[in-house]
Amino acid sequence: MEQTTRTFPFGAGAVEMAEDGSVRAVRHPSTGHSVLLVEDADGVEGMVHGPAHRWGKGFAVLDGLGHRFDAPAEVDWRADGVRVRHRLGPLVLTLTRTVDDSWTETHELHNPGGQPVRIGSFAVSTPWRDLYGSAADSLTRAVHAHLWTGGADAWVWAVPMNGADAGLGLVLTEGELWAYSVQSRDAHTSSNLRGHLYLHLTDHARSPHTLGGQPEPEVGPGQTLRLTWRCRWYADAEAFAADRSPALEAPVLSAEVGTPMELRVADGWTATPPSPVVADRPGLVHVDATRDGRRTRVVLHAHPPLRQLAERRASFLVERQRPLERGDSRRWAFVPYDHRSQLTVLDLAWSDWSDTRERVGSALLLQELRRRGWGEAAVLDEALAGYLRFVTEHVVTPDGTVRDDTDGRRRPRLYNFPWFARFLLDAGELDLAAAVMSTYYRSGGGRFLAFELGPVVRDVGAALRRHGRDAEADELDAHLVAQAATFLELGAELPGHEVNYEQSMVAPLLDLLLSVRRIAPDRVPDEALRERLRWLRAFAGDQPDVRLRSVPIRHWDGYWFGGDRLWGDVFPHYWSILSAGVMLDWPDGLLPEEETAALRRAGTEVLRANLTGFGEDGSATCAFVYPSCVNGAPAHRADPLANDQDWALVYALRHADRLG
Repeated sequence: MEQTTRTFPFGAGAVEMAEDGSVRAVRHPSTGHSVLLVEDADGVEGMVHGPAHRWGKGFAVLDGLGHRFDAPAEVDWRADGVRVRHRLGPLVLTLTRTVDDSWTETHELHNPGGQPVRIGSFAVSTPWRDLYGSAADSLTRAVHAHLWTGGADAWVWAVPMNGADAGLGLVLTEGELWAYSVQSRDAHTSSNLRGHLYLHLTDHARSPHTLGGQPEPEVGPGQTLRLTWRCRWYADAEAFAADRSPALEAPVLSAEVGTPMELRVADGWTATPPSPVVADRPGLVHVDATRDGRRTRVVLHAHPPLRQLAERRASFLVERQRPLERGDSRRWAFVPYDHRSQLTVLDLAWSDWSDTRERVGSALLLQELRRRGWGEAAVLDEALAGYLRFVTEHVVTPDGTVRDDTDGRRRPRLYNFPWFARFLLDAGELDLAAAVMSTYYRSGGGRFLAFELGPVVRDVGAALRRHGRDAEADELDAHLVAQAATFLELGAELPGHEVNYEQSMVAPLLDLLLSVRRIAPDRVPDEALRERLRWLRAFAGDQPDVRLRSVPIRHWDGYWFGGDRLWGDVFPHYWSILSAGVMLDWPDGLLPEEETAALRRAGTEVLRANLTGFGEDGSATCAFVYPSCVNGAPAHRADPLANDQDWALVYALRHADRLG
């Protein structure tokens, strides 16, 4: 039987509730689309989302036993909302939802018994429509959900992916939120759905280590624990931030060891450690502020000097991440490394563990070090000479085709072409680098957003001109200009790549347009750049955790590249540095001066965030899976594989002047 839906005006939008009091949809004030997943949708959305995952339903682990809440024992409708009651094991859960200009929800966990009840987990479903049906669908109907669950200052910012329409902001006003988890993420749903996101009072029972340690609150006999949040529509992220009053703020989240990091602490709150925070060794620093029994947290990071970090990483690569047991020049390749076994990884049929593709970033890191005179010159020279031989014998053919693997099992992949052209160009192999880029365009690259494309075409062209080969350079420039025209004409109808829509499509698009602007300024309108910059910036929030602030959402890379094969948010993922590249290279004059400065600060924050993926000894992780759990599996941990993350250090070295 179809349930009755009740609709409540919510500002200029609406909240639609089902017969059981749960929320079925939240209608955006200007588009009318739901910012939550819809049950009767087509594709993966309709396949995974149903009544059990609606907003307001969830689960708890109490005294070591799990309980879910779905159909309520009581439903009390009011003129401005609803109150529902659930029996939750030894506790009674009462949810009061009130909707007008603001939408307020209070969860009361009452203990009617005679013994204290220990809360190991308490989670509420908030099924944001954070998915990629297509680029156009994403930009018109979907939202990015930026979550911060650091205690009393918790919040969520659900912003339309176009970065232009009003967003929905959730602010915790009573109680604490200490984690978020993800469900419905696996190989079946794949990379185009972020999953169902659950907000947690705590997730101690499943992931006690998350965010530096989860609390395990108790509700005594006759006592009630309250959790309240308020939702409103906001014109933009700045308006949302202005409506929050955090107890603890950290303007700078990452710095070199020994550098003071200042905090802003609200009146009446006490921070531990106090401001300024000065770390004497590399690693994360969790700072708490407390007042009247409430607690909030920020996460800082201290890193070694960049030169030391890069040199030790290079030594680790040369010593441990080459398959030296091979009998030919493939022994000079770079491959993933498993920190659990201290063995290199054999790729077999798993292309993201191969000796080609993204692993070329390790060789580019060695080139960056050599260019600066850092590291042991003889060791780097030998490693780079061996890698060049590997590339020319097994990866790049004389006609400029870049193989996807060294066994010829897979078709060429367009992403690989600019990467290997960059290596070849910097290795002094101009002819082969130029051939690679010509083959890229002959192979359909004009409709593909490869990474590094604009700068590689420009640099290959400049090298050709230095050798009097202007016609070849002009041909590459013409390809680049035509490609920009193609993507400007497509607008929001971007063709899907390995994911239907993602940050690593928008950042390369902007990189392409900025490169063409240098060649032919009149071919790239200012507003086209500003609009796509809004798309890019919408991928990231401003949470007070070094791994999150300014870092774009990516939620599949732990599965494809890691050893634990966990789906779920990866913060940071090294390809977030594509956003940093755009932000740090953004030209003056396109934005107000203060916005340009904020953009460059965000780019620096992305670079510093990615330094958390490298150990002081040169070890590394390809993915930090951030949620407390993914499909019930404990997460909030670094993947054991060192794989393709060296691109993060490549970009850090390219922009070393920004890091101080």
